[in-house]
Formats: sequence, structure tokens, C-alpha cells
Amino acid sequence: MIELYSWPTPNGHKLHIMLEEVGLDYKVHPINIGKGEQFDESFLRLSPNNRIPAMVDNDGPEGKSISLFESGAMLIYLADKVGKFLSSEVEARYTTFQWLMWQMGGVGPMFGQSNHFSHYAPEKIDYAIDRYNNECRRLYNVMDKRLNEVDYLAGDYSIADIATFPWARSYERRGVKISEFPSVSRWLTEIDNRPAVMRGMKILTNLREENKKFTDEEREVLFGAAQFKKR
Repeated sequence: MIELYSWPTPNGHKLHIMLEEVGLDYKVHPINIGKGEQFDESFLRLSPNNRIPAMVDNDGPEGKSISLFESGAMLIYLADKVGKFLSSEVEARYTTFQWLMWQMGGVGPMFGQSNHFSHYAPEKIDYAIDRYNNECRRLYNVMDKRLNEVDYLAGDYSIADIATFPWARSYERRGVKISEFPSVSRWLTEIDNRPAVMRGMKILTNLREENKKFTDEEREVLFGAAQFKKR
């Protein structure tokens, strides 16, 4: 049994989709990041970086339990566990790793900063908004050029697509017109129509109202001094 500790954010949805795609038995434990549950000692033992998701596989290697944090590491682990969405052929495998790292090091952080300064920052800073929205457009262009050459980021549908899709789907929040990126638009539609993706994107969404305004208490937990307290 897989125990997943998560919340309905793009990084959480990566694992929700993956677990639906691979068909393993799993249980989701919600970690309400607006209430600060990511700082609880029990969660920090699983995820010392106090970020969701985290995962425990009670039937890990040699039948022993294994605990993982960082969504990219979890996707690689699950793909290797079931032999799907990550090729065993060296060149194809590292092509997948390239695009997975592109998401982890570029798309996630830059799209997250765009979200913050455009929608959550207490004051609107034009320089920051322009900087991160422009970087988002650049990344969409990188993706569009790649997807004009191949059906999916690594050629075949893989963990690179599963990692990128939950971030890329909300393009309008970054001031991006998807009509400028037709290959990305095609890719988004194809992935959005996968049954496992449809199921995965619904997980825990009943617990969070999308695009809602944070309360002062939630804002302090997510963006204030609580984030930087030594634990």
C-alpha cells in the first residue's frame, strides 16, 4: 500500500495522476498547507523540507518500507516500481530525465513565482510580475518547439508529461494566450482527456476552493514568518 501525504496543488496532482496511471493501491492523507499541517513533526519526519507531497511505500524494495519526499523522486520511484512511463533504454531514459529536471528546475519554480507576484503578493510589483510572466512565456515557447517535433516531452508519454501538465494547464494565470503555442495546446488537450488524469486531478479538490483568496492566517502560514521558522 502506498501512503501519499498531499494537497491539491500542481506538485500534489503530479502524484495523484501518477498513482491513478499506474494502478497501485494507495491512500491519500490530506496535508492542509493553509493551516500549517506541513510543519507538524509527523510530516517533517517524512518531508524535512516541509513541502508536499511525501510518500511511504509499505511494500518497498525487498519488502521493506521506504519513505520519499520531492515529487520528481517519487515519480521516478513509481515508474521504476511498475515499469511504466520511464524507459529502461539508456538514451530514452535520460531524455525523460532531462525534461523532468526541466520541469523541476524551471517550470515549477518560475510558474510558482509568477503565481505569487501576480495573484498573492500583498503589493503589485510590476517588475516582478513582468519578469516571471515573461519567463513563463519563454518556457511555454521551449515546450511548444519540443512538442512540434514529438507527441510528448520525452517522445512517448512519460513522467515528464505527468510532472509538467498540472503546472502548464493554468496558462491564463500567467497572462499566456495558449493560441500562441498550438503544440502545447494540443498536448494539454490530449493529456487532459486521459481517464487517469481526469481522476487524478479530482483528488482532494473538494477540500480546496481553486483560486480562492487566502485569509490573513493562511497568508501568514504560506508566505509569512511561519515559513522561515527554524524547526
